[in-house]
Amino acid sequence: MGTLLNFLKERWGIILGTAVVTIVITFGIIGGERYISSTGFCLSCHSMSYVHEDLKKSSHYGALGADPECQDCHLPPQFLKRVESHVVDGVRGVIGEFTHDHSTKEKFNGYRAEYAHNARINIKKWNSSPCRTCHKILRSSSDETAREHKKMETENKTCIDCHQNLAHEEVPEEDIVAGMKEGKIVVKNEEEKKEE
Repeated sequence: MGTLLNFLKERWGIILGTAVVTIVITFGIIGGERYISSTGFCLSCHSMSYVHEDLKKSSHYGALGADPECQDCHLPPQFLKRVESHVVDGVRGVIGEFTHDHSTKEKFNGYRAEYAHNARINIKKWNSSPCRTCHKILRSSSDETAREHKKMETENKTCIDCHQNLAHEEVPEEDIVAGMKEGKIVVKNEEEKKEE
């Protein structure tokens, strides 16, 4: 015990400094992640104002007295996955802002299907965890809907496989599983849409 006390007395400055630096870095990472997850940060890119306007017109906005933020749908609830998404998708988004012309909504719409595809793939990879954060209990409005919801257990389906175009301007619905396998957008055919 005396050796430990001597060690602590001799190195108290290093130990205290390390603790302070660790706390500052931890709170910096948490605060930084919160800031870059905020809708205000997302809207700092002019092009995001187009999709934010779409959101405000959707059934998801204001319906239950809670207006979703960008992060509620476009980031997973798990902290480390959120950080990973900021790195991967954030970098892709920044590159897109510089390489694509988003100066008007019409020009932005030329890339809308690509952006929707990227978001849908992420939500699928996350097992629709952003959806499940708010929609904890599945309530089926009919027997047919109940059968479709059962596919989430039996056919490796998740919310985003069927529920697309809920909050933003419509783009063609996708077969997300096929799109993930082929590495490109695979549009659903009319029969697939009718089945769901």
